[in-house]
Amino acid sequence: MKSARPGQLRLGDRIRFQKHTYTVVGLTGMRVRLADAQGIGMLVDQVHLQSAEDFTVLGAGNRTALGSAALLDTLPRPVAERALWWQRHLVELLTGLPPDAPAGSGVKPEYDPACRSLAERERAKAAELTALGEEVTSRTVKRKRQQYEAGGIAAVVDRRLAPHASLLGRADPRLVAAIRQAISESVSASTRTIEYARWRTERILDAEHGQGAVGMPSRATFYRLFDKLSHGVHVTGSARTRRSLADQPEGPFRYESVAAPGELMQIDSTPLDVLVRLDEGVPGRVELTGLVDVATRTIAAAVVRPTTKSVDASLLLARALTPEPMRPGWAQALAMSRSVLPHRRLLSLDERLEHAAARPVIIPETIVCDRGKAFISDNFRAACRTLEITFQPCHPRSPAEKPHIERTLESVATLFCQFIPGYLGRTAEHRGRGVEDEPLWSMLEIQEFLDEWLVAKFTDRGSP
Repeated sequence: MKSARPGQLRLGDRIRFQKHTYTVVGLTGMRVRLADAQGIGMLVDQVHLQSAEDFTVLGAGNRTALGSAALLDTLPRPVAERALWWQRHLVELLTGLPPDAPAGSGVKPEYDPACRSLAERERAKAAELTALGEEVTSRTVKRKRQQYEAGGIAAVVDRRLAPHASLLGRADPRLVAAIRQAISESVSASTRTIEYARWRTERILDAEHGQGAVGMPSRATFYRLFDKLSHGVHVTGSARTRRSLADQPEGPFRYESVAAPGELMQIDSTPLDVLVRLDEGVPGRVELTGLVDVATRTIAAAVVRPTTKSVDASLLLARALTPEPMRPGWAQALAMSRSVLPHRRLLSLDERLEHAAARPVIIPETIVCDRGKAFISDNFRAACRTLEITFQPCHPRSPAEKPHIERTLESVATLFCQFIPGYLGRTAEHRGRGVEDEPLWSMLEIQEFLDEWLVAKFTDRGSP
């Protein structure tokens, strides 16, 4: 083996030093950064290195990996070209000459390692790149130089532009497509287990590509792949949650910016979580229909009915536009109701009249509703046209388009219903025993108490 002592080492050179083999991975002035086969590095002064008795240049077998585009074959062309562009400038910064310099070329004075410090060369390179229109600071040049010395050209690749590894690994695209189809089929179906999804995926593959044309992975591999593809879909969880997530709008979605009261109002109805005593004397459920102003979060009106019909939705508009003291006979009816309601009043009679008079009357300009029969009926549309209100129905199965009334009705169930006899809870799991045996109120009594609660408690507490 022939020994050589060149005056200049290059990146990628393999050398013999202190009875070990190293690769030159960095050149900083008169210092050389070496790395052994295990990746353990060391920084050695070049004079000390070349004066060692066993110093030998073994060859440049790994220079391709450090100094060419061999590592960039899998990257997009603009990304690879940018990395090579940085490599050329960094090699010139470290050694004084770019890697493609012709033989016999002289070193630029501003990049001469023998005359200029590393910081001076970094500032000179930053000035040169800025003159070329790159807007690069000396700190950026220093960071790129350190990355290049530590990991070669692969370390200066712009990872923001490089393609990322797929989360699905090397899975067959046909298998992935079949799993996605099985997941999409589960949105409106009853909840099943992952094993059913595995069986369904195999049936889909056989139907589209032939019996056994696409092999199924092992159970453990399928479970991992299915977990990645079904993340956030709740395939094996609640069917109600799964359908709700599927109905959410795709992509960016924003609500209208509302600045004035009445500019945008939302209406909806929901079953009330309370048993009431119906006219026949039997217990039953009723529905609550409410109208909320988006700008102020004020419940303009709310009515309780056995089943919400179009005339009830129109009545809700009339209640919202008519102050309580101006309703014919309202003061007398209020005084009479005090002797029959089965509860202690929240306010005295005078306070009730005062709060009712101070309650804001908001005239709707636009009403947003879902596609319930009561709201898309000709009766309700005609009422909106008469009052010159813009009627705006939501898209089918899109509760996210009217979130304020959804949350308001939920607040009524939490803050109001649980204090009334016959409270059922929001689901059967929260329901107690013997609820129907409690002293139930009539629908009119609940309506009267709800009206008082809205002006005495809910309006004063602010938005839900």
